[in-house]
Parts: sequence; structure tokens; C-alpha cells
Amino acid sequence: MNIKVVRGNPTPEELAAALAVVRARAAAAATTPSGADPGPRDAWSDPSRIAAQRVPSPGQASWTRTYWPA
Repeated sequence: MNIKVVRGNPTPEELAAALAVVRARAAAAATTPSGADPGPRDAWSDPSRIAAQRVPSPGQASWTRTYWPA
């Protein structure tokens, strides 16, 4: 594994901490089977929560319906 610092001048402690995180993530990814189920998705990342309400249809006064609740 090669790591190259492209910007900045990290201290040896900062570089060691970053390398520890990268190695831990690589080790965790190596132990997970490739076809494993990632588990339930968090509700925060569910795209359906954004479109929970019906989107108003376009029309002459549609801009007023996009702001004011129905």
C-alpha cells in the first residue's frame, strides 16, 4: 500500500493516525464477504423520505403551492 501526501505538511503523529484509519478500514473490508448483505439502511439516507409528500402539478399558480402547505 502506497500513501502519498499531496498537500500540506503533516506531522508524524497525524500521518500515523491517518494510516491507522486507512489500515483499519482496509482490514474491515477484507473480512467482509463480497456478496454479504450490508444490513438495513439508515432512515436518514432513504431517498423516499424527501419525496414523502406529493409534488404539486405544474400550473399557473404552482409556485404558491410549492411554498405554502396544502
